[in-house]
Amino acid sequence: MIASDEDDRHLVAELLGRPPQGPYEVVVRSATGLPMVLRNGPLLDDGTPMPTRYWLVDPGLRVVIGRLEADGGVRRAEAEIDPGAIADAHARYAAERDAALPLDHVGPRPSAGVGGTRQGVKCLHAHYAWFLADGDDPVGRWVDERLSDYQS
Repeated sequence: MIASDEDDRHLVAELLGRPPQGPYEVVVRSATGLPMVLRNGPLLDDGTPMPTRYWLVDPGLRVVIGRLEADGGVRRAEAEIDPGAIADAHARYAAERDAALPLDHVGPRPSAGVGGTRQGVKCLHAHYAWFLADGDDPVGRWVDERLSDYQS
């Protein structure tokens, strides 16, 4: 399936349960061409900072990762992954997102790292989205290694 921009707009709105509130690009698609991961602009249409650069919209993956989170996955990831590696990932994520800000931007800016987190792990979905988009994310890699245990 090759999606047009209009097809993507409808699909993404359906996957989010609402129209997108800012610019985005579909950066990962399923084998059938459906959007899986969005790369968001650093600012919403109204100028509000958007800290989450990569957003997982694949409904099946969201459910499976939700199961992992409900089973203590966030705490386990923080306990098993080197805190320095997590901090480095947050810094690289923030740098990529901040580099996308318009050069003439004045006003509030997005802050923190993956999913707006300053330290540690907050949302496995955000880490996994970046991992799928070829981000070097140790938390996303950790999630990937455990997904098969949570699929029905």
